[in-house]
Amino acid sequence: MNYIQQGFTGKLGMWKYVVFAGLFFGFMALNFLGLMLLEKLDPNFNIETLMKEQILEKGANQFLAENLFPFAIGLFALFFWVKYVHKQTLTSFTTSRKKIDWIRILFAFALWGSVTAIFIFIDYKVSPENYQLNFELKKFLMLALIGILLIPLQTSFEEYFFRGYLMQGLGIVTKNRWFPLIFTSVVFGMLHIANPEVSKLGYGILWYYVGTGFFLGIITLMDEGLELALGFHAANNLITALLVTANWTVFQTNSILIDLSEPSLGADVYIPVFVVFPILTFIFAKKYKWNNWKEKLTGKIKKPLNLKENYRVLEEIGME
Repeated sequence: MNYIQQGFTGKLGMWKYVVFAGLFFGFMALNFLGLMLLEKLDPNFNIETLMKEQILEKGANQFLAENLFPFAIGLFALFFWVKYVHKQTLTSFTTSRKKIDWIRILFAFALWGSVTAIFIFIDYKVSPENYQLNFELKKFLMLALIGILLIPLQTSFEEYFFRGYLMQGLGIVTKNRWFPLIFTSVVFGMLHIANPEVSKLGYGILWYYVGTGFFLGIITLMDEGLELALGFHAANNLITALLVTANWTVFQTNSILIDLSEPSLGADVYIPVFVVFPILTFIFAKKYKWNNWKEKLTGKIKKPLNLKENYRVLEEIGME
């Protein structure tokens, strides 16, 4: 069975998908509407100011932990829902392979973590005036502890929900692969609309988030599992949080460096989507010998035959 078909191994029921997805999207909508209401009541209010006030009051590490913790709860709630309501194994929720391929996760993490660190190092060497050294051992070690424990849970929730739960559920309902890919990618990107980067750079930054969603969706469908997406996403958030921060990003941490440059919507937004991500896809494709791209990205989803149906078919063709 392919990855989307793995959803058939559990007990289906549209209400199950509607309830969990509805709770998540409802929570996100209330959060967004709450911010919009605050902005309307107070013209001077914005998310960036709120974050600065919270960080000054609590400290960057506590603020980060408080913002990551709900994702950890969400991940375990999703696992519980899938295992005990859908009656689906966590392995089949993660991959089409017989067991989760941890080497794949580590490879994607190491590859993108290394690339991210190299990009930051090169930019620091080329434009040192754009950075301020921010290293404080005690605060950094606490950041590392919080990051290593909670950031992979945050990124894993997003991957299991979008590229896992919604991808399998929508694939089963629509009986194809292209709609889940497009829907999950666009919605994943648009849900970043409340990030402070959007208010700073404008809605054009959403192309990056949507493009990232497509990249993660493509490698999930081509590789028939979440492993590569899990590794990439964890590295993307964790390495960045440890190495560099800025006063206008969603992660404002006690990182090694602070980016002081004036943010602008330029090539650094589009190059990852249209250059770097295709190169990464090519590397993954060569390493894992992907083929049949059209079928895997746009093909139909059929319900796999169960054992009784298999036996009946074999009987009909005289092969019992």
